[in-house]
Amino acid sequence: MKFLVCISQVPDTTTKISFVDRKTLNPAGVQYIINPYDEIALTRALELKEMLGGTVTVIHVGLAANEATIRKALAIGADDAVRINAEPADAYQVAFQIADFVKKNAYDLILTGRESIDYNSGQVAGMIAELADLPSVCVVTKIDLSGTDVTLEREIDGGKEVIAGKLPLVISAQKGLAEPRIPNMRGIMSARTKPMLVGEPVSSDNLTSSGNYDLPPVKQACKLVAADNTDELIRLLHTEAKVI
Repeated sequence: MKFLVCISQVPDTTTKISFVDRKTLNPAGVQYIINPYDEIALTRALELKEMLGGTVTVIHVGLAANEATIRKALAIGADDAVRINAEPADAYQVAFQIADFVKKNAYDLILTGRESIDYNSGQVAGMIAELADLPSVCVVTKIDLSGTDVTLEREIDGGKEVIAGKLPLVISAQKGLAEPRIPNMRGIMSARTKPMLVGEPVSSDNLTSSGNYDLPPVKQACKLVAADNTDELIRLLHTEAKVI
């Protein structure tokens, strides 16, 4: 069984973010991590490998500066890695590069996180499937495999949905699919010698662009209103908060 896990690099949620001329992220002092949803996907792939045998490969679209993040995925337990040597521009460009690799290298199950925690677009899994002509199921919370038969579960409004299908397949991982693992010393040491293939990107279009970035407005001071002063509360909600 061959598993391919797509991983992205995102700023740690504790990192203070700033922008250069409202156009690009200022990388100074930013601590990067593996996207948490991608870690969930990686952990489940490793669990399935341990039960069924096979290999787990991680793939990342990014420049050489991102290799420390890829090595962490190898330390967690992935067998090898692929880095497509391109600066990520948008979800389509990332998906196009990964789909091109998938079409040239057969995998049984391709996993991604449900979304990255920086842009939260949740587009890559579906795009990979469409470009590689594969079925896909998103926000999966359970995966069971039996040969080429796969049973998936995901949460829907008011309950759970169970989906049966066949491999190969693309899925995106939701919380609950697996509990992320922490690399141990043995994994960290072995990650240094695990193979990492670096491939050049294929030509693709960028379909979206960002106009500018702005930080959220500074939180305003709280105003307290006496419980019996409803007229003042209504006035403030109308004139200042502008919610009524």
